[in-house]
Amino acid sequence: MDSILVTGNGPLNGQIPIAGAKNACLTLMPATLLSEEPLTLTNAPRLSDIKTMTQLLQSLGAEVSSLQDGQVIAMSSHDLTSQTADYEIVRKMRASNLVLGPLLARFGQAVVSLPGGCAIGARPMDLHVEGLEALGADIELSDGYLHAKAPGGLKGAVHEMRFASVGATENIVMAATLAKGTTVLKNAAREPEIVDLVECLRKMGAQISGEGTSTIEIQGVDRLHGATHQVVTDRIELGTYMLAPAICGGEVELLGGRMSLVESFAAKLDAAGVSVTETEKGLKVARKNGRVASVDVVTEPFPGFPTDLQAQMMALMCTAEGTSVLEERIFENRFMHAPELVRMGANIEVHGGTATVTGVNQLKGAPVMATDLRASVSLILAGLAAEGETTVSRVYHLDRGYEHVVRKLEGVGAKIERIKGQ
Repeated sequence: MDSILVTGNGPLNGQIPIAGAKNACLTLMPATLLSEEPLTLTNAPRLSDIKTMTQLLQSLGAEVSSLQDGQVIAMSSHDLTSQTADYEIVRKMRASNLVLGPLLARFGQAVVSLPGGCAIGARPMDLHVEGLEALGADIELSDGYLHAKAPGGLKGAVHEMRFASVGATENIVMAATLAKGTTVLKNAAREPEIVDLVECLRKMGAQISGEGTSTIEIQGVDRLHGATHQVVTDRIELGTYMLAPAICGGEVELLGGRMSLVESFAAKLDAAGVSVTETEKGLKVARKNGRVASVDVVTEPFPGFPTDLQAQMMALMCTAEGTSVLEERIFENRFMHAPELVRMGANIEVHGGTATVTGVNQLKGAPVMATDLRASVSLILAGLAAEGETTVSRVYHLDRGYEHVVRKLEGVGAKIERIKGQ
């Protein structure tokens, strides 16, 4: 099994290109199931999760081709052979559940395994099911599979979600595009990935308004056509690399970055003493003066502080002056990186959904183990700022969400290498 060796090497300087958003691309790919005509995505990230979604779509009979070194994905669902998403593929990645709404809307039936993914909480499917049932679907759970039927087609409805779930919003919106009549989805999630999905669906002929707000209205249409769409910039990769010069010093420009994607995160960095400025090419990040200051963080749905940047922010707070409190309100079990940071000399106390971090002058390199996708990159960030060598094992998690992480960090002066497993 591969590992990554990081050696603390001082300030970072240069440019890092930011890829298309993993979470957006994984949502856009199932949209091909809504139409017989081709859907092409550009600016696609080159990640193992994208390969998993490709395998899932192909298992349903879709044609999926990776072009231009993986940055273009060409898809066609004109001749699907199955409406069953098998456990052996779905278990690898939670986003696999996003085929449920499109299959149900187009074919009136779908059988989808309960999903897997990172071990950061239960993340049940109940919000997805409630929304689709509001559109007239009949859904039963049997032997670990959701069996969904809508033989007369889905019908528009007014539905208010109990929680602003991103995945449930995406599934319901896609399903509603082919439902009869108007659907009004209240307490909808507002993330940029949802806005990106709606923009793509609109290019395919969907009639949708209100994306980016808590109320989305969808007027169902009889059919959707093909389209070409550019995947939005990955705000989580952007935020992650914004933390590299914050924790190491130096000045790094993130190519393709947009402030509108990370406003709440950038505000926390500013409060900690990190400058974030817009440039013609993206965002430039540098520490203002010396050691960063501690700040408190509460994870919230967009536009609040992203849960997917909590682990990385904790790494920064480990070396901040003072004590910070990080409260996780989105997922349980999302502090599994804390004990690994403690192995590097961090001072962290975890009580339930709250972590109290007292900054130390210097982290020390140590062998550590990644427990999930975002935890893995938080340990790399900590290693960049640590004295000596840090070996991060189980980095297969990393490949799910960050393309060419070693190359990108080496490009700004980091001393980092990937060690191939035996």
